[in-house]
Amino acid sequence: MSQADYFKKAMGFIHEIGIQTEFKPIPADQCFLPGLFIEQGSIIIDQDRLQYPGDILHEAGHIAVVPAAERNALYGPHIQKRKDAPAEEMMVIAWSYAACIYLGLEPEFVFHKDGYHGGGLSIIDNFQAGRYIGVPVLQWLGMTTVLEGSAIVYPGMIKWMRD
Repeated sequence: MSQADYFKKAMGFIHEIGIQTEFKPIPADQCFLPGLFIEQGSIIIDQDRLQYPGDILHEAGHIAVVPAAERNALYGPHIQKRKDAPAEEMMVIAWSYAACIYLGLEPEFVFHKDGYHGGGLSIIDNFQAGRYIGVPVLQWLGMTTVLEGSAIVYPGMIKWMRD
């Protein structure tokens, strides 16, 4: 599958779980990830600036892991200033990996060599070896479990959106 096919599949999934997207230009100084911006709980996509289509799943993860009551207030630059930002970032990494596996996408789609301060491939290696970051918080929130014998075990997800 091509990057465009992966992107189309990711977009279908994002819409299926209830996250809205919109295509429109974004000023370069507003983008944390090139070509993507979160505004009022939706993902704004600037196709001319989008460098890594897999980053869409990372941004969707930010929307998915925040409490439902706070989702519509999410706004790009404020995400890193949230009181639970470090825990949410770890959850987003685990959520994104689970989404790749669920969709049958190569994890490099999200965890590319230029992402995560150059550590994307190390994240894949750790997850494939069963060394998960962020999963305990997803488990604590009831979004997944790691308990053997459960109907769903990470990277399977019980639910994709936090209550």
